[in-house]
Amino acid sequence: MLFFLLLITAVTAALMGGLFYAYSCSVNPGLGRLSDAAYLAAMQSINRAILNPVFFIGFIGPVFLLPFSTWLLFREGMPPAGWWMLAATLTYIVGVFGVTGGGNVPLNNALDKVSLQDDSAALAAHRARFERPWNRLNTIRTICAIATVTMVIIACLKLSL
Repeated sequence: MLFFLLLITAVTAALMGGLFYAYSCSVNPGLGRLSDAAYLAAMQSINRAILNPVFFIGFIGPVFLLPFSTWLLFREGMPPAGWWMLAATLTYIVGVFGVTGGGNVPLNNALDKVSLQDDSAALAAHRARFERPWNRLNTIRTICAIATVTMVIIACLKLSL
């Protein structure tokens, strides 16, 4: 059961790392080439579309799975793996979940209120307030998600050594 739990934990964290990485190396650069109005419309559409059960399972799953896995590892007397899982838990909760909830989501909510009928100067100002901060936060959560997955893998390897 522990192995299966760690596998699911690793997969859910890896899904988020992959999603954020894909944004960093393809979606954001592609959207960055659009006009202000097209960029804002695309991001509004993406931000609405991502709010679905499949995303939430992958995004919120590690918030529960990582601490539970950590607790089980310590309970079973496996502290080397447990410490790696604890580090993974803290990294995900602060660097992925926290950054998203405290940074990306408020930016998304503000963007959702933007009228695409505004004049071009207003659209450029809306984009300037959104794009660079959102991309910076996405970089942080990408790095943290990848670090989380790496630490879960190390924890799993510590179990087999």
